[in-house]
Amino acid sequence: MWLELLRERPALAAELLGCVRSELVPAFSRAQLESGDLSEHAPAAYHADAVVTLGDEDPALAVIVEVQLRPDQRKHLSWPAYLATARARLGCPAVLLVICPDDGVAAWARRSIRLGHPGLVLTPLVLGPEEVPVLTDWGPGVAAPELAVVSAAVHGAGPDGAKVLSAMLDCLENIEPEQAQGYIDEVLAVLPETARRLLEAMMESGTREYKSDFARRYYSQGEAKGEVKLILAVLSARGISVSEQVHTRISECTDLEQLETWGRRAATADSIDDLFE
Repeated sequence: MWLELLRERPALAAELLGCVRSELVPAFSRAQLESGDLSEHAPAAYHADAVVTLGDEDPALAVIVEVQLRPDQRKHLSWPAYLATARARLGCPAVLLVICPDDGVAAWARRSIRLGHPGLVLTPLVLGPEEVPVLTDWGPGVAAPELAVVSAAVHGAGPDGAKVLSAMLDCLENIEPEQAQGYIDEVLAVLPETARRLLEAMMESGTREYKSDFARRYYSQGEAKGEVKLILAVLSARGISVSEQVHTRISECTDLEQLETWGRRAATADSIDDLFE
């Protein structure tokens, strides 16, 4: 999820870095995703999860982003190499930002890495759950959609989960429906079951005011899925055989009016032909 958000909007790297060390974020007019290949000509190959440069005409800072889901001691060898190589290749200062959705992994990632040379100690900048803002309200200028998505993914199951998820939905009202759908899918994939059911209920019930094409379409999709399940259940209860072709035709229909018509016919149909008359 994190890397998809960065690819969609590289400036998110500056906002995430600002959550950890705001004074390190330079003034910039352009955020650009760079190649994550930080290999040298030597046999060893190093590939960072993402590299974003911040600056104007020339990069002022390179942010190396690593998403760490579990402790990995090998990173203590590769992370210093990432920084040195990025600084040499891009010609600007470089910082390492490690994103850890888990508190325990974040504590591990914050450990200093001693390089051996006197005075050379690397202390990674870590974005753990504590550093991710709990966004319970949204308005123009409060947060970018991607930061609201990050907040929902990290805090959607917390004490303010309902408010955080609602704020994210408000935020997604202002972007393209396809992009909003992708962000929703990313959040659903990482939320625990209880929070996932809550978000789905908020989207599929009438408890929210549906303002955007995305929200209305999502709600309609939920209704359509319910009608499809009902039709197939009624046909099964009446002992009417449903071929694979018919099953596909019913399942892929998103026209609510058509589905409701089929639902009424299914209640009295004696054969599948009666359904499609």
